[in-house]
Amino acid sequence: MATAPDITVPLRLLDLPRNHAARVAEVDWALLSPPEARRLRELGLDEGVEVALTRGPGMLGGPVACRIGRMTVALRRHVAGAIRVERGG
Repeated sequence: MATAPDITVPLRLLDLPRNHAARVAEVDWALLSPPEARRLRELGLDEGVEVALTRGPGMLGGPVACRIGRMTVALRRHVAGAIRVERGG
C-alpha cells in the first residue's frame, strides 16, 4: 500500500497554531501598502525566516502577535493574512 507523498502546503500565518514554529514560504506583497511592506522588510520578515504566532486575533479580530527571531511584534490581521508559512520551522 503506497502512502501519499509528504507535501507541505503553505498556510496563512493567521491559521498557524499558537507557539508553533514555521518558516515564511511567501509574502503576497501586492496585498500590502508600501509602508506595510517596508515595515515587514525592516523587521526582517521575508521568505525563509522562522516565525511563530504567539497571539491570535481573538473572537473580535484585531492585531496578532508573532515572534520573528527574538522579537515579538504586532501585525494587523490583513498583514498577517498576506504571509504564508510552512510548518516545522
